[in-house]
Amino acid sequence: MINKTSKKIITVTLVIFALITIFISSSVLFDWFDIRASQGNYVPFILKINLTVGILYLAVAYGFLKSLNWAFWVMLFAALLLIYAFGLLYLHIHTGGLYEVRTIGVMTFIILFTLIFAWLIKANN
Repeated sequence: MINKTSKKIITVTLVIFALITIFISSSVLFDWFDIRASQGNYVPFILKINLTVGILYLAVAYGFLKSLNWAFWVMLFAALLLIYAFGLLYLHIHTGGLYEVRTIGVMTFIILFTLIFAWLIKANN
């Protein structure tokens, strides 16, 4: 069992990352603040998956804060969803689809972040 301070730090970090993910994904998808033009060849299904995962992160943060067992499983589902999307991105790229190289790095980071936080939640809930 972790102390309350560590639990709050994990939760706040997850909420901040969730809000950033939701903001960026929705801004490009819905072209808020004319941000779409600066994104180049974005991949719509990747943005939709990231938006979905951002919402899942908020649910996980609540579940983790309340010590609910399902928080780990939702976080694991988010990781699997991201890995699936990464596989689809691979197919998209190799069938000639347009994309930005930075998307690969961002997806790798998000998958690692999600797996690390799934482990933290499992180890501390």
